[in-house]
Amino acid sequence: MPSKMRAWVINRTGSVLDDRRLLDLIECEVPEPKTNEILVKVSASGVCHTELDEIEGRTPPPEFPVIPGHQVVGTVVARGTSARKFTIGERAAVGWIGWACGKCEKCRGGMENLCEGYIATGRDMDGGYAEYMVADENFAFKVPRSLTDEETAPLLCAGAVGYRSLKLSGIKEGDHLGFTGFGASAHLVLKLAKSLYPENRFYVFARSAKERAFAKELGAEWTGDISDKPPARMKAVIDTTPVWKTVVCAMENLQPGGRLVINAIRKENTDKGGLMLLDYGKHLWQEKEIKSVANVTRKDIDEFLKLADKFGIKPQVELFHLEDAVTALKQIKQRQIRGAKVLTLS
Repeated sequence: MPSKMRAWVINRTGSVLDDRRLLDLIECEVPEPKTNEILVKVSASGVCHTELDEIEGRTPPPEFPVIPGHQVVGTVVARGTSARKFTIGERAAVGWIGWACGKCEKCRGGMENLCEGYIATGRDMDGGYAEYMVADENFAFKVPRSLTDEETAPLLCAGAVGYRSLKLSGIKEGDHLGFTGFGASAHLVLKLAKSLYPENRFYVFARSAKERAFAKELGAEWTGDISDKPPARMKAVIDTTPVWKTVVCAMENLQPGGRLVINAIRKENTDKGGLMLLDYGKHLWQEKEIKSVANVTRKDIDEFLKLADKFGIKPQVELFHLEDAVTALKQIKQRQIRGAKVLTLS
């Protein structure tokens, strides 16, 4: 076991497109697993828009420096004295939920994603943009044999939080479902929704012609720009974009009693007017709803991994070496997206 490892650390906030060094690739000590922790030799780490939110200051600020990355897959190489869930050499996966207390009202009610003591991997504790990381074994997951490490990584956040969004949408067989934005999360949810609800029709709104073409490849019935009018109104829309305009457009395209589910950790304050464009009669009346998604539970990740295994759901992935993490983040910022980006260390 080496004593040193390479890791990216966030040192300060600012635009990822600036020339300043917001992230540094450093050499540091390999962490030691505590009582109920496992040490994972990282082989794949997904790159998520949430990392941009951390770097650009849109999430609650972590204590710097911190190693980002919360879609992590690797091999267990050491265990704490009480850790028994995984064997040495077994694959393990770690998502955004790094820890929750299990005792508060939210945890006891099945909503550990809203625990006041929630610890987020890669923000409140070091994550997977590194050669090794430690994790509480109770918040780590078995990896299905049908999935490679690189395929599994995006399922842990893009997939799992998308799955939570799908559950919160309330759709049933035969409903129309829309997506605004078509990146890592939406393309996985579309694949799952087509498996769960084969009679449904799916509509995708995206600024990028490449994203719209990709959605068509995966089975979307209709695609258009954010402001385009679809051929039918929808029972639910899942919004995965970082901007405000999509909220207004989606609300206008909902059926009476429809629901918009916003799958974004924050919205960027760049739209002129923002929600001042929201018209009550046009967008909210007739019992329409707006629902936000916050974090994920262990149940979300566990269920989605099993569904991905059952239905053969695999993400479209673009691989980057660990050294190229900043390049991957800049491409997400510039909307150069087709599926999910993954750092590979194997």
